Amino acid sequence: MIEVREITTYSDIKKYIFYPESLYKTYTHWVPPIYADEFAFHNPKKNSPLEYAETIRLMVYKNGKAEGRIMGIINRKYNDQLNEKTARFFNLDCANDPEIAHALLEKIELWARLNGMEKIIGPYGFSDKDPQGLQIEGFEYLPVIATPTNPPYLQKLVESRGYEKELDCVSYSMPIPKNIPPILSRISERVLNNKNIKLIEFTSKAKLRPYIIPVFRLVNECYAPLFGFVPMTETEMKKFAAQYLPILNPAFVKIITDSTNEVIAFVVSMPDMSKGIQRARGRLFPFGFIHILRSAKRTKQLDLLLGAVKPTYRGKGLTALLGKSLMQTAAAHNLETMDSHLILESNKRMRAECENVGGKIYKRYRVYKKML
Repeated sequence: MIEVREITTYSDIKKYIFYPESLYKTYTHWVPPIYADEFAFHNPKKNSPLEYAETIRLMVYKNGKAEGRIMGIINRKYNDQLNEKTARFFNLDCANDPEIAHALLEKIELWARLNGMEKIIGPYGFSDKDPQGLQIEGFEYLPVIATPTNPPYLQKLVESRGYEKELDCVSYSMPIPKNIPPILSRISERVLNNKNIKLIEFTSKAKLRPYIIPVFRLVNECYAPLFGFVPMTETEMKKFAAQYLPILNPAFVKIITDSTNEVIAFVVSMPDMSKGIQRARGRLFPFGFIHILRSAKRTKQLDLLLGAVKPTYRGKGLTALLGKSLMQTAAAHNLETMDSHLILESNKRMRAECENVGGKIYKRYRVYKKML
C-alpha cells in the first residue's frame, strides 16, 4: 500500500530533512548536507525565496514505512521574468522502486497543473545557487559541497516517468601544476602592466569581508543570462555572506579591481571537505566542525565555487591572472587537483578555459523536463 503525505508540521519537516540519511546509509559515495544549512533552506525566516515562491513537500510511505521524499517549487518571480509557466521538482530521494518514484513525481505534476503550470523541470531548487540536476556520471568520485549527490538508479526512475534532458552540467578535474604554465605567466604579466588593474589577495577574513557584497553584485550582473538564475537581493547577499564566510579560507579567494576599486573579476574556492562532512554526518556540533576542518587541511583537492568577470573586461586576460594566482596558492598548500564545480555544457568559453589547463570532464549532471 502506497500513501503520499504532504509535509507541513515542524516535526514532519525534520523527518523530511533527515530521511536521506537512512536511505543512503549503505551508499558509500553519499555526502550528507550540512544540516544547519538544510534547516535554514526550509525556514521562511532564513530563506527569502520561500516568501514569494509556492512550495509543497511530500513523503511517500509503503506499508507504513517512509520510502521517499520530494519538493515542488513554483518560482513566480523567475516565471514572470521569462514569461514562463514552469514548475520544478527538488529533493528527490527515494528507494529504487518505480512505484515509489512515480507516486512522488505524479503528485508534484498534478500539483503543478492545478497551479496553472505547463512544464516541469528538475531536480532544480529556487535558483542555480541550489544544487541542480541529477548526477548521471562520475559516481566513483565524492561530490563536493553544494552539488547533487545521488545513487545511479535515480536516473532510470526519473526517465521511466517520461522525463527528457533539458540541459547538462559538467564538472572538470584539473591538475594543479607545481610550475605555472608559461602562457599564464605571460598573460598575467601583461595584465598587471596596466596600472588600473589590481589583484587583491587576502590573509584574513576581516580584510575579505568588505568585498563580499560587491562580489555578489557582480554575480547578479554576470549570471543574469544563465539558465535558472534569479538575481540576489541585498538581504540574500548578506545571508550567503554569513553562511559561507565562516568556512572560507581567505587565501583561496582572489579579486581584481579597477582604478575606482570596483570589483571586476573574482574567483572563490576552498579545499575539499567532503570526507569531513561525511565523517561529521552533516552535523557541525558538538565535534563535526573538527572533522570538517581537519579534512580541509588534509585534502589534495581544491573546489572552485564561484567566479565571474565583468562583461566589459572579458577577453582581456583577467581569467589567466586569477588562475595563475590561485594555482600558486594551491601548490603552496600541496593541493594537486581542482574541481571546476558545475559548468553548463553549452558554456564553451569556460569549458575551453578548463581544457586549456589540462582539465577533463569527470562528472555530469542532468536537469530534466516534462511538458504537463
